[in-house]
Amino acid sequence: MKTIEAQVINNTLLKLSQPIPLPKLSKVIITVLPVEGDERDVWLQASAERLNYAYGDDEPEYTPNMIKEPNPEFKL
Repeated sequence: MKTIEAQVINNTLLKLSQPIPLPKLSKVIITVLPVEGDERDVWLQASAERLNYAYGDDEPEYTPNMIKEPNPEFKL
């Protein structure tokens, strides 16, 4: 499988970034990717919200004496 970028000229025409060595009238499958900012922004916002929840003001302060089973591989 080979991945090649293409520019959309109109809703039925694509301009490939490089030639594809295929016989004329070959069939290809095209996967349309989301616009860079759309999906990425949603994931970044969701990640930030979860971090704020995990490390928010309501999160208690944990001390070493609260650890029930220490990790012997952890080094300060």
